[in-house]
Amino acid sequence: MTKLPPNLHENPWKTHSSEDVYESPWISVHKHIVTNPGGLPGTYSVVHFKNLAIGVIVLDEENNTWLVGQYRYPIEQYTWEIPEGGGKLEIDPLDSAKRELLEETGIVAKKWTKIQEMYLSNSASDEFCILFLAQDLSVGKSQPEPDEELQLVKIPFEEVYQMVLCNKITDSLTVTAVLKVKLMMLENDLKG
Repeated sequence: MTKLPPNLHENPWKTHSSEDVYESPWISVHKHIVTNPGGLPGTYSVVHFKNLAIGVIVLDEENNTWLVGQYRYPIEQYTWEIPEGGGKLEIDPLDSAKRELLEETGIVAKKWTKIQEMYLSNSASDEFCILFLAQDLSVGKSQPEPDEELQLVKIPFEEVYQMVLCNKITDSLTVTAVLKVKLMMLENDLKG
């Protein structure tokens, strides 16, 4: 494995002033007047997320998974995704994952594995995500929030993997979770 050079610990950006320009219950936008690492003046706006992004990929004993379909307003598209949503920063991420899975699918899982942590768009936001694998399932009735209009489909994992490879699924949490689980399968690191 290639050894990466040491991280530069000093921030090369100089912040001269900051102001909050927008706030909602989910995000806030901060505008910073800066000098960039090249020494030039500029403006850098950052979207701060008030919740943690949570995603759950589900696998049953036959390697089926569940996808949630919904219309995503920002991209004006209907998408198929793993169950996902937000978790309050002061709540254990696993508890948020369990809640999201139950709300969107009606599934309760006995076995949980954290499979990935990541920033979703670190050039423009501080949104942080944790992905979980849920196994040993009991399936019940979904309980979506009032503002959600969801479809639910049970599908073989291999079909979902092919949908990711063919760009039929483009949601970042779903793509990452599916590729991670496929890698775990190939490396015999997936325990049922």
